[in-house]
Amino acid sequence: DFFKTEAPRPGPGPEALGPNPNPNPNPKPQPQTPALNPPPKKKLLRTHTADMMRLVSLALVAGGVSGFAVLPSGGRRSMSLAAGAAGGEKITLLFDCDGVLAETERDGHRVAFNQAFGEFDIACDWDVDLYGKLLEVGGGKERMTAHWNEVGWPAGYDDEEKRVELVKALHLRKTEIFMDMLKRGEIPLRPGVEPLIKEAVEGGLKVAVCSTSNEKAVATLVETLLTPYAPKIPIYAGDMVAKKKPAPDVYNMAATELGVDPKSCMVFEDTAIGLQAATAAGMACTVTKSIYTENEDFTGAVRVLGNLEGTDLSACDAALKSTA
Repeated sequence: DFFKTEAPRPGPGPEALGPNPNPNPNPKPQPQTPALNPPPKKKLLRTHTADMMRLVSLALVAGGVSGFAVLPSGGRRSMSLAAGAAGGEKITLLFDCDGVLAETERDGHRVAFNQAFGEFDIACDWDVDLYGKLLEVGGGKERMTAHWNEVGWPAGYDDEEKRVELVKALHLRKTEIFMDMLKRGEIPLRPGVEPLIKEAVEGGLKVAVCSTSNEKAVATLVETLLTPYAPKIPIYAGDMVAKKKPAPDVYNMAATELGVDPKSCMVFEDTAIGLQAATAAGMACTVTKSIYTENEDFTGAVRVLGNLEGTDLSACDAALKSTA
């Protein structure tokens, strides 16, 4: 019982005080005072603890105080403070694929391109240095087109329609070869990638891959090298947008599809054109330099690293806050 009131108890009677030290032999009769009715006992207020708590909770919520809930506890109902939402939107991690998740360009895509050229009897071989220059063009189909526009197209492909069909067929076969290489375990993840993605996914953060590469190739890499986390990593590829990097289309698409503020995103890129795409989308960008991008200009990046080894969510959050 929260409240209980009773009628006041009477004080001690005259006999409890002992004999009168100054007795009056002729006491005067005292006027009789009508007896007063004793005050009635107040009704006991009986309120169950849980009911009282519920009333308090409702009053607090009505008054604008959030974070209170009545939760079960050992068969009784009690008041518990529920954790409120963290201040600001949670960070979202967006990874480029080639050169960021894995060193795929020199020993993956380049090798697959050359094998596809051979199967199509195309007299073309991209060595390590040449391929590094070709990477200035985003996208495999665009890369082949730019190269042959400069040095001349293979014999028999003077017609524009035939050129388009050749590029499509070569790129499709290159992708198949590349995916087989991934499945055979020939291309590992770069240092620090898996621990960071593991921490983010297990922490309930949004993670996605945004690449200019073919969607199937990116999906195969994620499913093969990041198997435990793949179901929670959506992929936004170059074939899904109108313009590839350095245009911001793929990052704009990711922000829209994920329902996040671009300012809450941390992008991981390895090239200058990727950095340009991220910043054009209003996102912060961390650069992890790859084999082919050591000497590129990364002005505008919040951080420039050799790889992601030792990078955790707290470091990403601190870097993002530094741009605010």
